[in-house]
Amino acid sequence: MSQRRRRSLALLTSGVLALPLLAGCGAGEDEGGPAAAGQDIAAATRDKVADGGVVRWAVDSMPGTLNAFQADADATTNRIAGAVLPQLFVLDGKGRPVANPDYLEKAEVVEREPKQVVLYKLNQQAVWSDGREIGAADFVAQWRALNGKDSAYWTARNAGYDRIEKIERGKTDLEVKVTFVRPYADWRSLFSPLYPKQVTGTPESFNEGARGALKVTAGPFGLGAIDKKTGTASLTRNPRWWGSPAKLDTLVLTAVPRSERPAALAAGKLDLAEIDRTGADRIALARRAAAKTDKGAGGAGAHGPAASVTPAQATLSWALAFGPDEDKAQEAQATRQKHAEAVKRYAEEQSALRGFTVRKSLEPAYTQLAMNGASGPLADERVRRAVARALDRQALADIVLKPLGLPAKPVGSHLALAGQQSYADNSEALGGQDTQASQALLADAGWRRGGKLTAPAGAKAGSEAAKETDDSKTPAVPAAGPGTGNDGLYIVGQDDGRNGDGQPAQDGEIVDADAFAESGQGGQDAPSPVLAPAPFAALQEQHLRTQAEAQSEARADAVDDGKRSPDLDAEAAAEPAAQDGASTAPAPAKQAVRTSGSMLAKDGKPLALRFVLPAGPGSEALRTVGERISQMLRKVGVQTELVKVPDESFFKDHIASGQYDLALYSWPATAYPATDARPIFAKPEPAADGSLLVEQNYTRVGTDHIDQLFDQALGELDEAASRELMRKADARIWATAGSIPLYQRPELVAVKPGLTNAGAFGLGAPRYQDIGWKKAAAGKKNEKKK
Repeated sequence: MSQRRRRSLALLTSGVLALPLLAGCGAGEDEGGPAAAGQDIAAATRDKVADGGVVRWAVDSMPGTLNAFQADADATTNRIAGAVLPQLFVLDGKGRPVANPDYLEKAEVVEREPKQVVLYKLNQQAVWSDGREIGAADFVAQWRALNGKDSAYWTARNAGYDRIEKIERGKTDLEVKVTFVRPYADWRSLFSPLYPKQVTGTPESFNEGARGALKVTAGPFGLGAIDKKTGTASLTRNPRWWGSPAKLDTLVLTAVPRSERPAALAAGKLDLAEIDRTGADRIALARRAAAKTDKGAGGAGAHGPAASVTPAQATLSWALAFGPDEDKAQEAQATRQKHAEAVKRYAEEQSALRGFTVRKSLEPAYTQLAMNGASGPLADERVRRAVARALDRQALADIVLKPLGLPAKPVGSHLALAGQQSYADNSEALGGQDTQASQALLADAGWRRGGKLTAPAGAKAGSEAAKETDDSKTPAVPAAGPGTGNDGLYIVGQDDGRNGDGQPAQDGEIVDADAFAESGQGGQDAPSPVLAPAPFAALQEQHLRTQAEAQSEARADAVDDGKRSPDLDAEAAAEPAAQDGASTAPAPAKQAVRTSGSMLAKDGKPLALRFVLPAGPGSEALRTVGERISQMLRKVGVQTELVKVPDESFFKDHIASGQYDLALYSWPATAYPATDARPIFAKPEPAADGSLLVEQNYTRVGTDHIDQLFDQALGELDEAASRELMRKADARIWATAGSIPLYQRPELVAVKPGLTNAGAFGLGAPRYQDIGWKKAAAGKKNEKKK
């Protein structure tokens, strides 16, 4: 595995959306503009926060390891590391790195020639929990573990450490001097988190010593008990902490699946939890009903289990329960009892959810449309550009973000988000939505409407034409909505009685219907703006697996719409007449000529693209956006096949292995695009066996020029110049049209009343020691005493 790849791999395996608490600060504070959405954390000064208490914070799972540099590190690993280990730099609310004064007095480049030298001046109070000062020995041990020279260390994150030549003590024990063999612009990304030498000093301790415990820490919290039976990890206030003491006594990380979080919040098992759109809707409905009337439990009868039964179903159930057939009556009565219990439980939960607040921001990640440029029509840059220019990115952002009241501005960069210093909107390098330009590009590439189809019905022009796959190896997932069957396949572009302007029927509730209608997307047949942040983000660690065996076959016969092109009529007229003396036996009847009708075709094949989407309950947003994209492409004559696959196989069996034409998935933002984004956009290289080494470039689209710009930026120590090189690289990435950024993902967090400095952190990092419960007002205290 290449060194440049390993750091970016670690970002994925540790949870796609969990930004590492790394940093790099410098000039150009106005670059990048404001963040698209600020933090929503009920900010309060420390004097307004009470001392003591416990907060139960939901996580997706218990950590497989506590070593953030191992391949199975995840988002929970990073959250624990952020609270208990040194973070030399942290991210502010704009996603910009700033030095952490709890650990650093200063860190700067002190020499550039003949070699880059960085000098760290450590906080003189900074000590490990065993009383030893944090110092050069810890830096040296971590460098040796992560520089890639000793394969005995099981590491997954090495970029940058391989550029270090030596580390030595400075003039005092509080100074650490790092010399680089090659210039490294992202030097601030190193040593965060910093582990004690007891963990990184030997391969044995590195590989196994920090998987289930951290005996030595140095953060505002220390690591308490991890109980995998109860799914909890307790972080307790660090008595040796030299900075502002943690306000909480204990922070309990609790593993709860996202679908179960509303019930856990209502039951008092959680105080803070990232939730999906369904959970946010439940809280909004409960609060809205509570504000209007005090009847019922949050108006639960208007939604939930009670609303799922139609009057006809209720009548039939009653008739069976009290009918003459005793067996059916017994079964119906049991079903009615279960339903009554579910309705009661839901009502009680709605009553409890009234008190929670949903805090909202935008996650440090963006959703993109990926186009597989390895083979088929999308190997032609003109076709990729045509697909991109058929998209109304603003409309797609509106579907996802507008109903939440969040800023709905399309993302303009592959390498940064608004607010970060490297951000600039370079989308004009490709061009905006333009139907005529899209159609012209397709025509230039040889695709025509009404083209003659000579390939067998069902032949593919996309990636499936190059390599047939078999979806039978993955379990079929029933797909809701029109045009879908149990095979998860829906073909957009066949003659289905629509002219391309129609919309699929809605598959979910529009909570803010008025706002949605104002966007021009409304109407009975408009798709629901389902917005759940994808809970399968952790599954993106499966990106790292090697290209899997082809799996899935979704075939659909191309349909003859009965139209005959003028070219074919002319061809028929030009046929030579039968020669004299020829047999007068009647000629066999000619089969009807198949054409592509209103869709595009070339060389006898229709332009049909396989659009792969995850089928899980947390991926509604992607499916909704995917359906709208298919409608946009239909208008320019591009047929799409929507194939919904299980979440667990989405990346491993389809994206990483190249078994798709179009796909929607997200990438995390980073403070270090020169390092972290390099493998995502690197030009694929041929392997000895003839396959492609794609690193993390799952679109298989790249150029030598883009690679050169990344390399130049990584070695440029002038920060402004390095950022400008990244912007140039981004413009070239836009021009190649391998991936099209769409929107920044919404972040929805349920927060218990009174909890401060916690919620939707947006681009920033949590300040764990400031999280706590708001002090009671003086008047309320006096009332309690009376």
